[in-house]
Amino acid sequence: MEIAAAVRGGKVTASTVVEEHLDAIAERDGRVGAFREVLADRALAEARLLERREDLAGLPLAGVPVAIKDNVAVGGEVSRNGSAATPDTPADADHPVVARLRAAGAVVVGITNVPELCLAAFSDSVYGVTRNPWDLGRTPGGSSGGSAAAVAAGMVPLAHGNDGLGSLRIPAACCGLVSIKPGQGVVPPPEHDWYGMSENGPLATTVADLALALAVMADDMSLARPGESEALGVGSAIDDYPGGLTLSETPRLRIAVAPLPLPPGLPVDAEFRQAVTGAAEVLGDAGHTVVNRTDRMPSWLAASAVATWFACARGDVEGLDPRGLERRTRSLARAGRLLARFGADGATGRDRWRAHGADQWFGNADVLVMPTLAAPPPPADRWGRRGLLANARANLTYAPATAAWNIAGWPAMSVPFGMHSCGVPIGVQLVAAPGGESQLLALAGRLEAERPWPRHAPLP
Repeated sequence: MEIAAAVRGGKVTASTVVEEHLDAIAERDGRVGAFREVLADRALAEARLLERREDLAGLPLAGVPVAIKDNVAVGGEVSRNGSAATPDTPADADHPVVARLRAAGAVVVGITNVPELCLAAFSDSVYGVTRNPWDLGRTPGGSSGGSAAAVAAGMVPLAHGNDGLGSLRIPAACCGLVSIKPGQGVVPPPEHDWYGMSENGPLATTVADLALALAVMADDMSLARPGESEALGVGSAIDDYPGGLTLSETPRLRIAVAPLPLPPGLPVDAEFRQAVTGAAEVLGDAGHTVVNRTDRMPSWLAASAVATWFACARGDVEGLDPRGLERRTRSLARAGRLLARFGADGATGRDRWRAHGADQWFGNADVLVMPTLAAPPPPADRWGRRGLLANARANLTYAPATAAWNIAGWPAMSVPFGMHSCGVPIGVQLVAAPGGESQLLALAGRLEAERPWPRHAPLP
């Protein structure tokens, strides 16, 4: 928001901003591996054109460099979805989300790395291994791990990602960022929407930035006014934005806290559980009603989520030459085909959870606070060269806590809350019923105000 205000006010040019961020990418990305492609010349040309726009003074993201995940269309560029087997044909036009970001004044500086076909909670592929800026030996998560790493390392202030089984919230938690998966129908989804579960959304370092980015992606500026002005900590940086952020006090909510919500057999790291409890205490001190939730999600939901993962892999490889696919992808798709023969593609569980299961488990709460991850991020490695068992074990051990809300189609977000003893950030997950995006953003703003987090990793 400060960058956009400076560009709108003539304090700095968009091309200068872009040049500075391209310099940061050149300096840091060799160690992080966040980008599959850096669009340096195109970004500078785009910034110079932006400077001549007659509506520059009214652009909410004027001159803000953004990174785009490698599974949505950027006009004139190739989207590889992390695979050598996908077509190398440039896209005819921007995906609507990319078009909205550009219309708001953002400048696309690069395309970020993903795991092949975005099928894992890592970000390795034939295009390289993306690393966590907080600990270069660990993964930044996935599948929006390249986008998260780019923001956490200070290479861009804002990035696009999407979330089919947790792919925004998982890397946000790994990298100490704030991110939101909106509910269905809020933002145009990616082309591969994974049975209606996948949603586009932003990754940012502050709640105010996140709210503004979501509002632009949704073409709904009311989302940039989520409430609790003192929690969002907005100040003079946005005073010159037309319409401003007219924030109001959030109503008192009933917040359920669930440190250990996962089905039996899926443990949660003790420090992550403590963070959930601590976040709930902060919200309780702010006047919200906090109630404890001790029951766990049903085992059939976990089975459905795993079967759905395999079914997504089966669908995504259709039409692709298997010789160009990685071992992980082939094994996931093979499992999906095998389960489909027995009618076990997760559809029954998905329908059950969407129809009434999520409502019944959620109960009478307005918002749920639960872990984003179950364990610290695993090593950064070429997981794509490993088989089904190794990848399933790693994914389900550290990142089993997000898929339920993709299946339900409900909004959910991850907010940083402290540091783990191993040296990586901890994320807590906030979940609301459909239409609750503004509630989540307001509560995240309260957490940010009471427990501010480092905006960037101290990259070694």
